[in-house]
Amino acid sequence: MTFNETLEKVRAIAAKADISGKDFLAVEVDLTGSDPGVFYVEIKDGKIAVEPYEYNDRSCKVTMDTADFNKLADGKLDPIMAFTMGKLKVEGDVGKALEFSKLLR
Repeated sequence: MTFNETLEKVRAIAAKADISGKDFLAVEVDLTGSDPGVFYVEIKDGKIAVEPYEYNDRSCKVTMDTADFNKLADGKLDPIMAFTMGKLKVEGDVGKALEFSKLLR
């Protein structure tokens, strides 16, 4: 799956996500592998945005191979297992990364 396809998948998931009770979350996702790229997911003022840019004032940064990220988004890879196996790297608030992974489901 290409970076743009992955970005559109995340946008579709975000459009259906329940963000009630969430005040602010900003996660940058750095995808590696054959078609790398970067995007962010931001929850702010009751709205969710997914944009193909870096986010400097983020809660955390998640780095994964694109194929593994798609498995995570499809529910075929547990985020804690991925973190433990070194397939998912988190820079910053790990709790926010877990909160983000719940949004993907």
